Amino acid sequence: MARTFNRTTKAVLGSLLAASVAVLPATAVAKGGGGNGDVLKRGSCSASSSVKLKLSPENGRIEAELEVDQNRNGVRWTYTLARGGSVIASGAATTRGPSGSFEARKLLSNAAGRDTIRATARRSSETCTVTATF
Repeated sequence: MARTFNRTTKAVLGSLLAASVAVLPATAVAKGGGGNGDVLKRGSCSASSSVKLKLSPENGRIEAELEVDQNRNGVRWTYTLARGGSVIASGAATTRGPSGSFEARKLLSNAAGRDTIRATARRSSETCTVTATF
């Protein structure tokens, strides 16, 4: 009887281990790849630039990092961050070397429940948008 118990226990533990390993990568991707609660979303631009928005926990608040990569230095962009249709942050930035990109970081309040942040970046002939939920 002891042998049956040991084989059964091993089989159950092996199944649980295999199931937990299968779940871990999906959780890490859903959290942005780092497993630390980050959310990373890529958006779209009306021309050839690229845009991404990363939301991270920061001492009870949310750190929003907007990055636009245009591959050209010295181009001025304006940006806004909105939650529920209300602008919560805005500013202007200029692309810089070596990659011809800019990054804007803002600390936001962490409202109760899910926070959906929409970022928009504009220059004279292009608009980029990205939305992420934290």
